[in-house]
Amino acid sequence: MSSTLLFVIVGRNEPLYEAEFHKRGGAGASSDAATRQNYFVLHSALDLVEKAAWATSGMYLKVVDKVNNQHVSTFLTAGNVKLLLLHNGRSEDSIRHFFQDVYELYVKLSMNPFYRYDTPIKSTDFDTRVRAIARRYLLQS
Repeated sequence: MSSTLLFVIVGRNEPLYEAEFHKRGGAGASSDAATRQNYFVLHSALDLVEKAAWATSGMYLKVVDKVNNQHVSTFLTAGNVKLLLLHNGRSEDSIRHFFQDVYELYVKLSMNPFYRYDTPIKSTDFDTRVRAIARRYLLQS
């Protein structure tokens, strides 16, 4: 079972931010074929996210797709920006807390007058903070 988590923020037309998280003691960098499969699973789940968004009024959509042992959890913002996490069945509470903290960070970024809405996020500070949030909630044993 892979110890790699894939997190993507998807805007209207393109991914805005992508990050892979590796559990310590894991295999390190994943193979190219596994990485491609992970991205395929996430992107194929986007249609299911749209369906799930109509079925609930909440922002946290929980698990919207399962492929093999991989689960896709989703958080949908008020601006229809999708936060997607590919994982191996982590605790719902830790995933919900991860999404809430990243959403708060995204809102702060979007209020920055130098950031144009729905454009790729290139901030190294944003990346560092997202990775710290992932370590806190997702990469603990």
